[in-house]
Amino acid sequence: MALFLFWFSVFMVFYVYIGYPVAVMLLSVVLNRKVSKRALEPSVTILIAAYNEAQHIQQTVQNKLDLDYPEDKLEIIVISDESTDGTDDLVKGFNAENVRLIRQEPRAGKTSALNMAVPHAKGDILVFSDANSIYDPFALRALVANFADQTAGYATGKMDYTLPDGSLVGDGCSTYMKYENLLRTIETRCGSVVGVDGGIDAVRKRLYQSMNADQLPDFVLPLKVIEKGYRVVYEPGAVLKEASLKSASDEYRMRVRVSLRAMWALFDMRQMLSVRRFGLFAFQLWSHKVLRYLCFIFLLGAYGLNWQVLDRGGFYIWLLGLQTIAYCGAVAFPLAPSDRWFTPLLHIFHYFMLINIACSHAFVKFAMGKKQVVWAPRKG
Repeated sequence: MALFLFWFSVFMVFYVYIGYPVAVMLLSVVLNRKVSKRALEPSVTILIAAYNEAQHIQQTVQNKLDLDYPEDKLEIIVISDESTDGTDDLVKGFNAENVRLIRQEPRAGKTSALNMAVPHAKGDILVFSDANSIYDPFALRALVANFADQTAGYATGKMDYTLPDGSLVGDGCSTYMKYENLLRTIETRCGSVVGVDGGIDAVRKRLYQSMNADQLPDFVLPLKVIEKGYRVVYEPGAVLKEASLKSASDEYRMRVRVSLRAMWALFDMRQMLSVRRFGLFAFQLWSHKVLRYLCFIFLLGAYGLNWQVLDRGGFYIWLLGLQTIAYCGAVAFPLAPSDRWFTPLLHIFHYFMLINIACSHAFVKFAMGKKQVVWAPRKG
């Protein structure tokens, strides 16, 4: 039994990160569901939820005003979640008719802020931006072009994390995002993507549904759109740049928060895990999200059970040694010299371990019934 469970755990780890992408890649070749894009200029409202974002809000709003898009078809609404650092005054300082401020009191989080603002939005397309998200000048045009396809109800763009000097980050976080973006490209050809970036998303206003305050909007809303029979598609031409988090501890806290809210979102939308009702997308949701969040269990199983099968020969000793070296390398990464050839590999191991430990932490909170309603901004 120990041997079976060991190999099952190993198989599941490889399935989650390699097997599933290969499976959807093969399906995408068969299905090849292209998005019928063409240049469009629908009315657009960009919604920016902000809590104490005085450091970023001026640059972010100005960036949206400078987008290559007709001014008379663009509206920007900033929802201040009871900010106390002068964020509101900075937004009010814009001398532009298409910039509006809505203040939410008392503080109730990002999801409630969006629910409050949407009824006031004039645009046919709603775009969701973070308070520190900087769009490429042509990002909005690329994003809305997807809505020429009547089957598309939701579109998400591509996020590039940057360093303080504006250059792209390397290794761990960047590698993970490249992996996710490749997966989204493949999933789009199958029909719909499973995960989106909350900093550059767009939805048809008529498809927006009010959500519970504790629900993760960039997870629940796409699922609701798919539930209505529309596609959620990935647009690599819609690029945003967002500052990376300054430390592993900041990244860890963000991952725990996002994972916890995503787990509750999966629980709330659990009807979509029915393969009988949602077919291929249910398979994608199980593989890309449920098993990904639970992968820490399989990692623990692969390592813990490896000790119990050492008496079966040198091959199992070699596997245990390989796992141990990888985990020790991940832990030792902060001490590694930056100019060694193996350091980028250690960074990837370190980030892989970070996100899986964060998922285990979030799962414990989820099992205890804990929720996080109030939205905390990134600390990039």
